[in-house]
Amino acid sequence: MADTDDDTSGARFRPEVPAPSHTFPLKGCGGLDWGMQSRLARIFRPATSRTVMLAIDHGYFQGPTTGLERVDLSIVPLLPFADALMTTRGMVRSTVPPASRAPIVLRASGGPSILKELSDEHVAVSMEDAARINACAVAVQVFIGGEFEAQSVHNMTRLVDAGQRYGIPVLAVTAVGKELTRDARYLRLATRICAELGAHFVKTYYCAEDFDTVAAGCPVPLVMAGGKKLPELDALTMAYRAVQEGAAGVDMGRNIFQSDHPEAMIRAVAAVVHESVKPHAAYEKFMVPKAQAQD
Repeated sequence: MADTDDDTSGARFRPEVPAPSHTFPLKGCGGLDWGMQSRLARIFRPATSRTVMLAIDHGYFQGPTTGLERVDLSIVPLLPFADALMTTRGMVRSTVPPASRAPIVLRASGGPSILKELSDEHVAVSMEDAARINACAVAVQVFIGGEFEAQSVHNMTRLVDAGQRYGIPVLAVTAVGKELTRDARYLRLATRICAELGAHFVKTYYCAEDFDTVAAGCPVPLVMAGGKKLPELDALTMAYRAVQEGAAGVDMGRNIFQSDHPEAMIRAVAAVVHESVKPHAAYEKFMVPKAQAQD
């Protein structure tokens, strides 16, 4: 029953205090719906607006990958240290514990294997199924300059339209073919096209020269791809440079799960990304003690 006695007073309404407008302070995020911003705020730490994503979706086109033979043994123990997990729906349902607090960035494109033309991908997961899995974002490969460029762009725009309906952000992953160069000019082209056509954040490679122009030219958050396995200090240095030059974090896979000490490596990457710890300092703090203990 409604309270018929008006015990409120004017002071309780605090008319002199303006009502706050809460938006997640992430690049390009201010105009998104609440659900979109909420999901992005799970992927990107609110305190830093940066992320350390753990990429383990390699099997969707190349099968068992070194370090991912048993995801239950190699990856699940790392989940407490990851800001998000990029994976496939098959791996989510078969292996990822439902009680895990790591947000899921769900691989939503696929088709060809490493034996075929990789750019011939199609949408492989419906946004409805992504919602069932409680994904915080879906990821789609975009092959700018590839044989099936237009098809891959259309995959992305279809997912963006569906994501707008369901409140699920889309991560565009720029793919570099054998004939394409990972230089700033190409990366500016690829990332800007993805952002212009609606991607809510973009994953791309780091380039040693002018990466800051790539980040500046992309109006949505840019996440650096880890790429092939590097020596740990080199990978930490690349991550440090990327975030200092404008990246909103990293999505690393092989440089973490193929490390001799994966937990120490992901913690070192997090220190570099979220605390701006210098690469040598992060290496000395996390990697050296593990190596010494092994000896």
